Amino acid sequence: MPIYTGFDGTPLHYDDTAPGDHPPVIVLAGGAARHPDYLGDLAGLPDRHRLLVPHLRGVGRSPAAPLAPQTGPDAEPAAPQTPQIAPDPEPVDAASRPDEAGAEAAVPDPGQAGAYWRQAADLERLRVHLGQERIVLVGHSAGTRLALAYAAQYPDRVAGLALVTPPATYLVDTPPDAEDLIARRRGEPAFDAAEAASKAGPDLGDDAAFNAWHRACAPLGYAAWGPAEQTHALVGEWALPAVKAYFSVDPPADFATRLARVTAPVLVIAGAEDCLTGLAPVVALATLFPSGRAEVLARCGHYPWVEQPAAFRRVLDEYLSLCGDTAAVETAPSRREPHHRC
Repeated sequence: MPIYTGFDGTPLHYDDTAPGDHPPVIVLAGGAARHPDYLGDLAGLPDRHRLLVPHLRGVGRSPAAPLAPQTGPDAEPAAPQTPQIAPDPEPVDAASRPDEAGAEAAVPDPGQAGAYWRQAADLERLRVHLGQERIVLVGHSAGTRLALAYAAQYPDRVAGLALVTPPATYLVDTPPDAEDLIARRRGEPAFDAAEAASKAGPDLGDDAAFNAWHRACAPLGYAAWGPAEQTHALVGEWALPAVKAYFSVDPPADFATRLARVTAPVLVIAGAEDCLTGLAPVVALATLFPSGRAEVLARCGHYPWVEQPAAFRRVLDEYLSLCGDTAAVETAPSRREPHHRC
């Protein structure tokens, strides 16, 4: 598995579907901090595109922080230290999430390297490692937070940004409508049980219990609960320490306004029945970008490559082909009304 060096010297792993000279599409898994195995092959996208999937800090084969140096007579000589890239030149809000009691965000510490706002600096190191002038990012769910953090901090390095079922209420003022979607589903036994589990909340002190809670809540994330959805829900473990680290630092208050500096084409893919994110705020997210547009997939929840693979592949394949054309990137289409796909 290939490795690159994070902003603080941490060796970080990534999967590469087609190593070589082709420009990669960097895919950021959600969860948060879920093993990227759950992405599968994204409805066959590697057939036409080189996908590069980082293992984010503390997830999969990537450690959360620099490895401790070996000591003793058999230790290898230390490698030269790579200069660090500051995560962001401007101060980051000090407040941490309420469920992260005890986190001192005002003073950076090694644990905060896993915050999504700070992991943007890791992506910048990955871009340099790959020798790319600009990069195309595809984020899913919580992975879109990292994709957006990178776009906000390095807008000129973004060639394309695809946001798949992103949480959006923290960036837009559009009233949330997830509860309306949930109300339509009540009465389905599996869905009702999942909603009850969600309201009960997770055990944040135990990794196994945290994963069990996610499995119990799984039906909320799909428009239907059939064999394909049930099988997919079992793939990919969550790393609880990495989840906590991911939300350990709040982004700056001007996060949303910074996104107006992203001139590359931006695609937002929404599930019409996504009970986790709702629909209206996700569609509204596209309006933050000069060249943003939204695609709404019918009969689809939070995992469109599982629920509507043909429509998902068609929409994303068209978009990635556009991003692969330099001229098209420079003359991106203007914003338009969301398009609904069957």
